[in-house]
Amino acid sequence: MFFWNYTMIILLPAMILAIYAQAKVTTTFEKYLKVPAKSGMTGADVARQILNQSGIYDVSVQIQGGRLSDHYDPRRKVLKLSSDVYNGRSLAALGVAAHECGHAIQHDVGYAPLALRNAIVPAAGIGSQMAFPLFFMGLLFRADTLMMLGILLFSMAVLFQIITLPVEYNASNRAVAVLEGHGFIDRSEIRPVKAVLSAAALTYVAATLMAVMQLLRLLVLAGAGRNRR
Repeated sequence: MFFWNYTMIILLPAMILAIYAQAKVTTTFEKYLKVPAKSGMTGADVARQILNQSGIYDVSVQIQGGRLSDHYDPRRKVLKLSSDVYNGRSLAALGVAAHECGHAIQHDVGYAPLALRNAIVPAAGIGSQMAFPLFFMGLLFRADTLMMLGILLFSMAVLFQIITLPVEYNASNRAVAVLEGHGFIDRSEIRPVKAVLSAAALTYVAATLMAVMQLLRLLVLAGAGRNRR
């Protein structure tokens, strides 16, 4: 089978890291979700104040369902926070809320990697959906053009993941700086907040590694397919 052969070993390190990263972010978030911030503010309060103090008045802060579903929507200019973060007064809630504000600030100041990531979203989406069907058909019918087209499309998805890394780390750095700079947390609370954000960032590292290894796997399969002719 195409999806289950010897090349799966290429993905093994990324799979292990992905499992570890997911466990790490869950346990770290749960741990610091139970640690109240000394400021007593909610994630929503902090988000609104950070946005206002950054001169951003056209971004709304909304609550949404799900756990760890927090994100910033640059098209609608909406910062969506899960209930644990929106209503939470914990260090985890403040860290996540500030991180999402970091993305809003990136958008406002024209942070280049974010602009590039947003620009390639359509291509990355098409690449994620079409790459494997095209590659599989190329491999099945021995059509090099289809295989290379699949690889090219998947490369866009890989590029998206690679660009995501500096975007996420920059947002986390902005989050810690603004939380401390505006007095939302004190020095003793910096380490826990960084732990939450670092755990979340590890999931993006795992996703990027998985994408890169999957691309390598496609190249190996393409080479093996040509050699069998």
